[in-house]
Amino acid sequence: MGEIVNLRRVKRAKARAEQAREAAENRVRHGRTGAEKANDARAAERTARAAEGARLDPAPEEPAD
Repeated sequence: MGEIVNLRRVKRAKARAEQAREAAENRVRHGRTGAEKANDARAAERTARAAEGARLDPAPEEPAD
């Protein structure tokens, strides 16, 4: 015979494990500090300014006759 198992406990343990897995994913996804976010924002702005400064003016279009 198999081991007698309390199904309520098994269901609760399974739910806890699922919540722990989801919490770990959220910590990875959202677990950055404000300083890290601000640093990334400054780096993105710096990159955008550099790209804008290196942009070439488009050639003037000739009027269509």
